[in-house]
Amino acid sequence: MQLIDGKSLANKIYESVGKSVEILKQEMNIVPGLAVILIGDDPASHAYVKMKAKACEKVGFYSITHHMPDSISQDEIIGTIAMMNDNPRIDGILVQLPLPAHIDTDKIIEVIDPKKDVDGFHPYNVGRLVIGLDGFVACTPLGVMRMLEAYDISIQGKNVCIVGASNIVGKPMASLLLNANATVTIAHIHTKDLKAHTLAADIVIVGVGVPSLIKEDMIKQGVIVIDIGINRIANGSLVGDVDFQAVSKKCSYITPVPGGVGPMTIATLLENTLKSAKKRET
Repeated sequence: MQLIDGKSLANKIYESVGKSVEILKQEMNIVPGLAVILIGDDPASHAYVKMKAKACEKVGFYSITHHMPDSISQDEIIGTIAMMNDNPRIDGILVQLPLPAHIDTDKIIEVIDPKKDVDGFHPYNVGRLVIGLDGFVACTPLGVMRMLEAYDISIQGKNVCIVGASNIVGKPMASLLLNANATVTIAHIHTKDLKAHTLAADIVIVGVGVPSLIKEDMIKQGVIVIDIGINRIANGSLVGDVDFQAVSKKCSYITPVPGGVGPMTIATLLENTLKSAKKRET
């Protein structure tokens, strides 16, 4: 069994992005800019935004966070996004999810300029991903693909079971894998006999937010397991959606939680923002 070390791989991406930022500054006088909208006081959201701000600082990005109260109106959020769309210093716009219940998340995502949609959630970029055209790809699935590439894990022809069908992870993950010629099964809360699907898979990718959902008897010997879930349990520790101690014994490769996919999500966000900055009109 080999651990897939997302933390060290993310650090390599940080280093690469940082070097590219220096070149961009020198040759085009451009500093990549990332703007974040944070609504309310959800502790997890605040923690994620803080990590993203630190990452931006580390690689030399300009970053700004618009912190708004839970009571903010949808029109006010849309107005702020419009301002960011028009700001030439901003290359990426990120709206931290989830949003309060009175806000239409789909509408908010749709008003982001697709050229600044570094989260890869805009229907324009999702559509380009599905048909295999260049665009911005959701950061977590893109991070998973970077990990598989870094460890020379072949995807072509592999049976892959994705557990979770969200717009943020499951669906874009499936499109990326299909584009890489994998045979993809997507399982979700309504799937009958999840075990039958995971047992048949060469690669299992899970991200549903259920601690230890995937057990040892649900995977075959030599499987590759990518655990996207992150859950805080009663004793305060962080665990994934996979019963790591038991499952890891049967794996050829597995990601730990924490230290696996999580760091790669922020690293690929930086890559997407840099990509946008390189296309900025000067």
